[in-house]
Amino acid sequence: MSRPLPFPQRLREAERCLIGTWVKIPSLETVEILALAGFDYVVIDQEHAPLDLGTAYAATVVAQGCGMSVLVRVPDGSGSHYQRLLDAGVDGILVPHVSSAAEAARAVAGMTFPPLGERGMGLTSRAGRWGLLSGPEYTARGGEVFRGVQLEDLGALDDAEAIIATPGLGGVFIGMGDLRLSTGLSGDAPELRSRVDRVLELAAAAGTPVGTAIQTPADFRAAAERGFGYVMVSNDTGMLAAESARLVRESLGAGA
Repeated sequence: MSRPLPFPQRLREAERCLIGTWVKIPSLETVEILALAGFDYVVIDQEHAPLDLGTAYAATVVAQGCGMSVLVRVPDGSGSHYQRLLDAGVDGILVPHVSSAAEAARAVAGMTFPPLGERGMGLTSRAGRWGLLSGPEYTARGGEVFRGVQLEDLGALDDAEAIIATPGLGGVFIGMGDLRLSTGLSGDAPELRSRVDRVLELAAAAGTPVGTAIQTPADFRAAAERGFGYVMVSNDTGMLAAESARLVRESLGAGA
């Protein structure tokens, strides 16, 4: 059975910014539609949507079967979700609200096998092909997962150089929504823009991919040109809401 290339490898080999979106609706049909639409990957959102492990597991199977990579944004940085999600076979994890290099190191350790980390052996899980992989094959596959942290406050941006230098870190994600909320600044405010540009420069020098989330195709193109390597555009609920509202508005307007 084939599967998509490991997400870190897709990032390294891509000749363009990878396009993804958030999954917030507990529907396998939605996941399949997103794959057919051409998204490179989806991020299952367990922080801001009521998606449990079973939903994430089923969505992962469908998405990977359709050729998409699957990341999961976990609810918090406690680490309690890492093991089961990784053994469910997800391609990577995004940890929200990481504000320091120490927090980044703890997150990476929870997703990494000993002696470098603390992830436990689950050879008979889906990630181990139900025990059909050998121990070395299973641990090697575990080394291919994407370990990402979200930078969502000014302290995280200020500590970005040390965070990016965390051994085993696969990438960072700049959460502009929470940055705008916590600072009261717009995304284009010079103070915030300069800090984000610094993160992009540090990450580029280290060969570390940087992601973010935006709303429109124009925003996606601007982010790609700015140096982001993986960008989420909108989300399943937003796309459904916007198109539903447009259909109603234009239908009633046409009939008035």
